[in-house]
Amino acid sequence: MNKKLLLTSLAAAALATVALYSHAAPPKADADMQKVLDALASLGGKPIETLTPEEARQQPTPADAVKKVLTDMGKSAAPEAGVTVKQMTVKGPSGDFSVYIYTPEGTGPFPVMVYYHGGGFVIADTKTYDASPRALAKMANAIMVSVDYHRAPEHKFPAAPEDAYAAYEWTLAHAKEFNGDPSRVAVGGESAGGNLATVVSMMARDKQATLPLMQLLVYPVVSDDMTTPSYVKNADAKPLNKPMMGWFFKHYGGDPANPYALPLKAPSLKGLPPATIVAAEIDPLLSEGKTYAERLKQDGVTVSYQEYKGVTHEFFGMGAVVKKAKDAQQFAADALKKAFAAATQ
Repeated sequence: MNKKLLLTSLAAAALATVALYSHAAPPKADADMQKVLDALASLGGKPIETLTPEEARQQPTPADAVKKVLTDMGKSAAPEAGVTVKQMTVKGPSGDFSVYIYTPEGTGPFPVMVYYHGGGFVIADTKTYDASPRALAKMANAIMVSVDYHRAPEHKFPAAPEDAYAAYEWTLAHAKEFNGDPSRVAVGGESAGGNLATVVSMMARDKQATLPLMQLLVYPVVSDDMTTPSYVKNADAKPLNKPMMGWFFKHYGGDPANPYALPLKAPSLKGLPPATIVAAEIDPLLSEGKTYAERLKQDGVTVSYQEYKGVTHEFFGMGAVVKKAKDAQQFAADALKKAFAAATQ
């Protein structure tokens, strides 16, 4: 086959793949997940991509939907007990920001994970994502340092990764002050927070600083390629869809060639800490998470990857009402406990 014919055949195959995904029915949510999606729809939120950032931050969230499901079931929507939370302040390049220290019951000193919330770098905060660090603190018997980094568009890239790294450095320096063990520190986060966790790992590697013991990446944003199979298949998914991602990228203002904005653009992922990756089937970001896991493996990084069927982006913090979320939290907590235990040997 000559070169021209080969290229034509490859192009045709690519178009056929896109067409296949375009006409395939989107994955179906399981019963637990569907309850949350129905509750979210009933709260009457407007499409994020049609709003200003200020308006978007006032919209009902998946966390609000979980609370509604619990209330409708006659259950308490109060935060899970067994964890204490206190606020502390970190000085960052863009000014001071808050971190919230989630401490489980026990004596310590505890291992620590610096946790970065999701929200596309624009919306949400540590309070929106309270359920995730709260659950992980209990399940991993570790302190979670949840970071309220500066958000775009008021603070465009690289403000968020700079804050994220400042929080990591601060944790290493101050862990003993909140009963943490500075020799056992990991990083993790969801969506945009997963991006920040792996970017902090890159920054530590590039600065030849202390590496995190592990990076927990829950459906991380690592690319701006919106033509992947999962973007095509889940273009209209809830609660995250393709138009929303375009809106987030526009406001974030990240340099598309900079791996600190989009880690999949990094020329090498060698030397990064072991990664645990959680993926959701009904998520535009599914394909890039899989690709990132493969890239890490190719560059010699140990990866533990798990995809959960029938659930959507944002499912991870829904352990109170979605069984697969509780399973994913346990998967993440077990990985953290293993990494922390290995550090003491």
